[in-house]
Amino acid sequence: MSGSNTPPQYDLIVIGFGAAGLSAALSFAEATEHRETPARIAVLERAGRDERGGATRWTGAFLRITQDRNLDTDWAEHVGRVSGGLADIEYCRTVERETPQTLDFIEKHGVEIAFEDFPLPHTFDGGTPSMTPPASPRGGGASIVEHLGAALENDPRVDIRYETEALRLTTSDDGSVDGVLVRTSDGRTQRLSGHAVVLACGGFEGNTEMLTRYVGDKACDLPLIAPGITNNRGDALRMALELGADTAGQFDGIHAEPVDRRTRKADSVLYGFSTGVFVNGRMERFFDEGRDTWDNTFEHVGYEIWRNQEQEAYWIADAKTLAIPGIMNSLLSDVPPEQADSLEELAAVLGIDAEGLEKTIAEFNAAVGPGEFDPTRLDGKATVGLEPGKSNWATPLDTPPFIGVPVTAAICFTYGGIRTDLDGRVVTPSGTAIPGLYAAGEATGLYYHAYPPATSVLRSLIFGRLAAHHAAAEQTA
Repeated sequence: MSGSNTPPQYDLIVIGFGAAGLSAALSFAEATEHRETPARIAVLERAGRDERGGATRWTGAFLRITQDRNLDTDWAEHVGRVSGGLADIEYCRTVERETPQTLDFIEKHGVEIAFEDFPLPHTFDGGTPSMTPPASPRGGGASIVEHLGAALENDPRVDIRYETEALRLTTSDDGSVDGVLVRTSDGRTQRLSGHAVVLACGGFEGNTEMLTRYVGDKACDLPLIAPGITNNRGDALRMALELGADTAGQFDGIHAEPVDRRTRKADSVLYGFSTGVFVNGRMERFFDEGRDTWDNTFEHVGYEIWRNQEQEAYWIADAKTLAIPGIMNSLLSDVPPEQADSLEELAAVLGIDAEGLEKTIAEFNAAVGPGEFDPTRLDGKATVGLEPGKSNWATPLDTPPFIGVPVTAAICFTYGGIRTDLDGRVVTPSGTAIPGLYAAGEATGLYYHAYPPATSVLRSLIFGRLAAHHAAAEQTA
């Protein structure tokens, strides 16, 4: 930190060290590398170096791309459908347009994109359920943090300021954003001045007060899916609203996922639930586990467990699920499912009511309709006369070993956030851009009613780049 009374002068201040912030800082560095006077860039991170990267560091970072490295061609329309027309479709089309060059950008810096086998169908490729291997960075989001972070560390124009909290934005007399007031690890405050600021520090999922205010009661019962999310305190939203910024996205909406309660491992999501059943603490089924492919239902399962099932659920399956090739690739816990030779024994291992479980499974088995069980497609094998029903993959749970996982819901991110234009500029309710202020990633709102997945990291990278390119062009105009 500078000991001078004169605040440091930066061309760009980026708040956040996740995918959006890293992309913004590195893209600005590249866009200004031929300037006669070297640009100065600051990157602020609440955490220390070892915990840097927020949610990005812990996510598997699925990328909703096709084998030819384009965005799923149905994604923009999918967002429009599930949002009831509320989402910004031009924003989504911008994500589609910018996907190939953004992948090139991170690969240039050492991030390797891999297509991994996944044992269940999904709709990441044109909206039709398929078994196309989904893509992700090899090493997950941590690879993005380490590779892009290393590039910034090796650039003498970049100051990375760890353990630094952003308190409020500062403005010039004409309302242009010209810096940030920060608090450092010694508790003191300092003003950093800059020609432009990018807000890239996530949503408000790490702030229970804001969650309760916007999402509602019982928000305190939502565990965080990964440790880094605790630093997503809603700073971007708070600071932008102070300047009259507009908002977007559903403020009582969250992306929650069903996770294994037996482990403290981050991102221990149960994706491969479609061929089994869920029961709550009263041993009642509460969800149609086969209503769609896992990618279109796992979020809804998570939300239901939190909102209506007192954060207690159990996933039950049998040997037919265990026989699916690669099924363990869809259960991301570091603890394997509990196994037993009977439902009674499984209930004892899980600590639940054996009589209630056996009764529910017997009713389910009796309701299974005709048809051939095929986990690789929407097989139409459904229950008859059962509430809730199961629309696909309904096969009797009658073949030992029986397996089970105790599940709860963990929050990943919030839907509501700052509204931006297609250059990443923060705008007011009239659509006017606030000069010098940008935002990217989960700090910005987009989703309503559902999150068509595998796009959060991607849109963060894309709009970090767009914000940086616009800021660089403005400063050379």
